[in-house]
Amino acid sequence: MSALAQIIDLKTADVNTAEADTQQELTDGFHLVIDALKLNGVTTIYGVPGIPITDLGRMAQAEGMRVISFRHEQNAGNAAAIAGFLTKKPGVCLTVSAPGFLNGLTALANATTNCFPMILISGSSEREIVDLQQGDYEEMDQLAIAKPLCKAAFRVLHAADIGIAVARAIRAAVSGRPGGVYLDLPAKLLSQVIAAETGARSLVKVIDAAPAQLPAPSAIKRALDLLTKAKRPLIVLGKGAAYAQADDAIRALVEQSGIPYVPMSMAKGLLPDTHPLSAGAARSTALKDSDVVLLIGARLNWLLSHGKGKTWGEPGSKKFIQIDIEPREMDSNVEIVAPVVGDIGSCVQALLDAMGGRWPTPPSEWIDALKARREANIAKMAPRLAKNSSPMDFHGALGALRTVIRERPDAILVNEGANTLDLARGIIDMYQPRKRLDVGTWGVMGIGMGFAVAAAVETGKPVLAVEGDSAFGFSGMEVETICRYKLPVCIVVFNNNGIYRGTDVNPTGGEDVATTVFVADSRYDKMIEAFGGVGYNVTTPDELSRAVNEAMDSGKPTLINAVIDPAAGTESGNIGSLNPQSVVKKKK
Repeated sequence: MSALAQIIDLKTADVNTAEADTQQELTDGFHLVIDALKLNGVTTIYGVPGIPITDLGRMAQAEGMRVISFRHEQNAGNAAAIAGFLTKKPGVCLTVSAPGFLNGLTALANATTNCFPMILISGSSEREIVDLQQGDYEEMDQLAIAKPLCKAAFRVLHAADIGIAVARAIRAAVSGRPGGVYLDLPAKLLSQVIAAETGARSLVKVIDAAPAQLPAPSAIKRALDLLTKAKRPLIVLGKGAAYAQADDAIRALVEQSGIPYVPMSMAKGLLPDTHPLSAGAARSTALKDSDVVLLIGARLNWLLSHGKGKTWGEPGSKKFIQIDIEPREMDSNVEIVAPVVGDIGSCVQALLDAMGGRWPTPPSEWIDALKARREANIAKMAPRLAKNSSPMDFHGALGALRTVIRERPDAILVNEGANTLDLARGIIDMYQPRKRLDVGTWGVMGIGMGFAVAAAVETGKPVLAVEGDSAFGFSGMEVETICRYKLPVCIVVFNNNGIYRGTDVNPTGGEDVATTVFVADSRYDKMIEAFGGVGYNVTTPDELSRAVNEAMDSGKPTLINAVIDPAAGTESGNIGSLNPQSVVKKKK
């Protein structure tokens, strides 16, 4: 072949290759993120659109995913977090860079502290500009900031790595002790183009993301030896027990053993609060007088007085058995005599299997003592709950809502505030698992509307959100989100004109109101009416009961302004001891 012919052949080959390239199907980072999530069963994204992730949300919706857009990233993040708790799959929150990322980070840290599986996906600035600190749009080293506040954090720089990054994020979020994961997606990544076939091969479907972790037989034997010899045994159920969804096994353990139990707030309903073995209404006596305590998915943190102090009686008066998937949780505050490490479902089932139904009956003196205390406390509280005064106090209003939940056990209760939260925990009985959602381990305010949206979206059940007026202010603008998506959410704002109470005064006598006081006689119900929802203003428990029932029957977005006596309430609710008071008087 002549040199000229060879040149012609080479040019022809180049043309054919170029034509083949132009005909090859391509994909990009946007589509690969969506494909990776869908492959792993993620069907809903919570977030706030903006640069550089606006098109990611649009495309996800076009691909059949449900994209719930919020008014603030923290509320979207809270929604994703509680979606993880309800489903045992990581809830996904999508935010813009820098400020939007920081807004979502509060929810991510809270999810990690509460052991809720969640993935925060944020767009970010380009690495080469951030690393040289050259002043990019919303420049921030988001990965470095996120790492200390979540369970794991990853950054993706190449489109071909998106599949493995999403898989790692999912596995990290749900395996072992669940928590929050951060996924950093620089803007340039999203528009990267690769061959569609290559992209498809890069996707990873996570297999057995949260494998069972079986307890050691010796640990089960040690726990049972202690439990079966106890004179005053007690079970404490934490929200980890609710998350585990080992409902039948936990109920069997309680009922076969005959051991009384105390549920932490988000574990209420694993067994009905009206169950004969429930010691919730005799909590103080149960904790103080027990001699062996089995903790199931509960941590000895501040919510349980760290396992010591007057809450638990005399030092050394009790021994603890703890079931937890995290070995480092053991001995965190006091000695755990019988640690049982493994997932809750496997551990509880192992206890049941080892006993084979041959449980010794706890001494009747112990059972009778708790029963007597429970009945006395319930009888003492009854007149306060039945009070139909105007303006309402917290007990009368919560007594009305207690009846609503009893008649609608399938409804989901979201609850936050100070007095509104603390009193509702003890007053409103729950009857089914994972129906009570509240502020959890950190006790943070502002989870209300995010939790309410996700509860409605993920379960399709009616939601009753009971909010203190201060707590509602953190996320109140999301009533527009609730109306926009036509969600069956009824919000009740306990309005006593301020934080704790609405009666404080400015000590200087100046024009500014006291630091804890809001605008008097505000009409929160008018907010939801502005967005097409239904508003009520009520002043008595009877009016409150009628309004809530009408709202939940209708399934329409509703906000009820419940007028509470401004003098009702105590400083910081039931945890006033955590709010230090100055003992030094300034000299004049």
